[in-house]
Amino acid sequence: MKTTITLSVLLLVLLGMPQVQARGPNVLLLCVDDLRPELNCFGKSYIHSPHIDQLAATGRAFHRHYVQAPTCGASRYAMLTGTYGPAGNGALFERAKEIGEHPDAVLPSMPAWFRKRGYTTVSVGKVSHHPGGRGGPDWDDESIPEMPDSWDRHLMPSGPWQHPRGAMHGLAHGEIRGNSKSGHAKKMDVYQSATGGDAIYPDGRTTDEALRQLDQLTADDQSPFFLAVGIIRPHLPFGAPAKYMAPYIDAELPPIAHPNKPNGQTTWHRSGEFRQYNLWGMDPNEDGDFATSVRKHYAACVSYADAQVGRILERLEQSGQADNTIVVLWGDHGWHLGEHAIWGKHALFEESLHSPLIIRAPDMINPGVRSDALVESIDIYPTLCDLAGLPKPSFVRGDSLTPDLHGPARQGGVAIGYKTGAQTIRSPSHRLIKHKDGFVELYDHRSDQGETENVASMQPDLVKSLVDEMESRLKGSSR
Repeated sequence: MKTTITLSVLLLVLLGMPQVQARGPNVLLLCVDDLRPELNCFGKSYIHSPHIDQLAATGRAFHRHYVQAPTCGASRYAMLTGTYGPAGNGALFERAKEIGEHPDAVLPSMPAWFRKRGYTTVSVGKVSHHPGGRGGPDWDDESIPEMPDSWDRHLMPSGPWQHPRGAMHGLAHGEIRGNSKSGHAKKMDVYQSATGGDAIYPDGRTTDEALRQLDQLTADDQSPFFLAVGIIRPHLPFGAPAKYMAPYIDAELPPIAHPNKPNGQTTWHRSGEFRQYNLWGMDPNEDGDFATSVRKHYAACVSYADAQVGRILERLEQSGQADNTIVVLWGDHGWHLGEHAIWGKHALFEESLHSPLIIRAPDMINPGVRSDALVESIDIYPTLCDLAGLPKPSFVRGDSLTPDLHGPARQGGVAIGYKTGAQTIRSPSHRLIKHKDGFVELYDHRSDQGETENVASMQPDLVKSLVDEMESRLKGSSR
């Protein structure tokens, strides 16, 4: 009898083991808006980002990661679908409309791919273009999903900011664009540093909700989770609690690299988004002290975003699921802080397209060692499939980065980017930009001149080679 009971217990244990082993690793995707790779883990920096730096020390920082588009909607479309796509901010809503009309003709997004394979998928904050992933005047209309069939829960706690649209550009204590509390301008101030806790700005409340979701997901022992958290800062306006501004008040900042407006035809623009805010009659291209103040408030926003990342990673550790969770931190594009006399993104220069990417995976080789392979945001989709042990969809255009995580680091590569009216390809040594009218820019990154001297006329063979490769890669895309 005793033997029978022992065998029965052993049988139950053995029957239970496959279910535990079959459960794939969790995925935690952290999306940070407008984040430059100006962090200590990407090279010496004056910006304090200890939690992101620690993630890089335990994972792999991709120092040459490039996004597909210098604008939120199109960049997130590419990352979430693994494909080159439309160049506008409405890309995901256009895709959603097509799903409604021809559901079988639209390829599944990355979270949809995981969801169909047993994952619980949850999004909190700004993961797709609209925080919370809905359309309508205030971005809260549940009948207009931005990513149909992708999420079990798609959340955006608006708090005192009234709705997701208000939170997207919210300053402290519920201030939104259109009800400025500055007292001296109808426009919202371009920066702010109010005294209080993290929750006086929207990202603090987004993180609170992310922690609640993480607690719920890690308590579920039946299925793995795919949790995506979108942090808005350092997106405009540059508002963060005063404690994050304190380290920068007396900080010495390095000079702005190549701060002059470029000559000739380029994708330069007048920083229209930035200039929609109250600048107190100052121009950072003319006023060095104001430029420094803008840069310091941007830095404070990065430190604030870093603190939210730290809170989420700490809760993951406390849950006991960290060793079975793939963590990805991704910046949706870069941001000019005066380079080329631009304050914003929306150009095809290096500063608009270069952003941080960090991946930490179970059993990775040599954690903390950087990768200098040239990689793209569309590589994230196939990489996560490989790491999770899921089949990789045939339609994704990116390449898996698992060789960089589990084996010798790769070298070389190219990255494609685009905006309305122009396309670009970045090689290890050059950037080429081709305009719709056929005009070409070519910049040699081995030169101190960088992206300030167009050498296209001096290297016609290289121009042809890069144009041919770029057009070949973009062939068949939906842009």
